[in-house]
Amino acid sequence: MEKTILLVEDNPDDEELTLHAMAMHNLANQIVVARDGVEALDYLFGTGRFTGRNPNDLPTVVLLDINLPKLNGIEVLKRIRSEQLTQLLPVVLLTSSNEEEDRLKSYSLGANSYVRKPVDFEEFIKVAGQLGLYWILINQPAV
Repeated sequence: MEKTILLVEDNPDDEELTLHAMAMHNLANQIVVARDGVEALDYLFGTGRFTGRNPNDLPTVVLLDINLPKLNGIEVLKRIRSEQLTQLLPVVLLTSSNEEEDRLKSYSLGANSYVRKPVDFEEFIKVAGQLGLYWILINQPAV
């Protein structure tokens, strides 16, 4: 089974930078992009525009922004952790939020990691690439 990353990102610039970083590490063909919280859940559970997709074919990791339209990242994380199918799915909050409340809430809800998006272009590319490599090649998933 091919390993995939679900990138949940509504900012087109951050999406492009993340995809670029993953491409530099030969991970670009393994990324599915959801642009809001509802679309992310539809992908994970095979509903909405993803009706017919096998929900048992989970991504290796979810890179989740907090500030999303329709349903924010905290609510998406709650739903992921509330379902038996996805409760062990690795979720990394990749966000521009520097709010301590967001970080603490994310960890209390079961986030595996909380990474602040660097503002600097080169640093962003480096961080996003390292995240992809770690979760795809190094981490040993629970399921």
